[in-house]
Amino acid sequence: MSIYLRADRAVFRFSGPDAHKLLNDVVTGHVPAQNDGVAAWWALLSPQGKILAEGLAGHAEEAIWVDVHQSVADDFFKRMKMYRLRAQVAIDDLRESHRVGYCAAVAAGIAHADQRGVVQLGWRVIAPVASAAAWEPDDAPYRAARVEAGIAELGPDYAPLEVFAHDVGMDLLGGIDFVKGCYVGQEVVSRMKHRGTARRRPAIVSGVDGKPGTPVIASGREAGVIGGMVDGSAVAIIRLDRVGDVDAVTVGDRPVRVSVPEWAAYGFGESSEPE
Repeated sequence: MSIYLRADRAVFRFSGPDAHKLLNDVVTGHVPAQNDGVAAWWALLSPQGKILAEGLAGHAEEAIWVDVHQSVADDFFKRMKMYRLRAQVAIDDLRESHRVGYCAAVAAGIAHADQRGVVQLGWRVIAPVASAAAWEPDDAPYRAARVEAGIAELGPDYAPLEVFAHDVGMDLLGGIDFVKGCYVGQEVVSRMKHRGTARRRPAIVSGVDGKPGTPVIASGREAGVIGGMVDGSAVAIIRLDRVGDVDAVTVGDRPVRVSVPEWAAYGFGESSEPE
């Protein structure tokens, strides 16, 4: 089974007696305390609840292996060292020594199922640079699977400090642990959950001929922008209340098809209280 290099991902390894506590106390998701074969989806939020970084965390070889988009790797590393304080945690920056890959089936080595709620996105694989040299260089299969599932990702689809965790469906796909104690930005996440103030949600836009960042126009008003494209489809974070007629949506003055992901518990035309 082929492994596809995800060249835009950076790897960090958290180890030591307090590694699990540090991560679990800071990020949104339920970080695994032991290797159960599954990687947890999580986000690091600003105090105002906006996403600063997101990725997967999986336990293996007595450590927790975390990946983030390369564009936020420096900031993520700096912040996690700040949050560490006096905790007994070693945070290793593996950007020079390791690579992240995608495989549709389980692979050998440090591999975890990328399970986001009901969505199974294959497997995340981490390996030393020498081993990764044999991987396929283009991660198009991963990007196609992600877009088809309607999963928005920092980097291709949005920038840091642009969206809330609810905006990308983390509340519906296991990216938020609503049971554990406080973490950075937790008050905003909790308020959005209980007040139902998430107006923006991921949607799949098909028949697209435009660059990432091109506005999605619904009945004459901008409802969002498209993210990274694969074969004419992209994920866009859409203002649901602005899409009253799905047949009146365009991107770059061309009609497109918009749909909510299969896992969605929302629909177009919905509105909520102001955030």
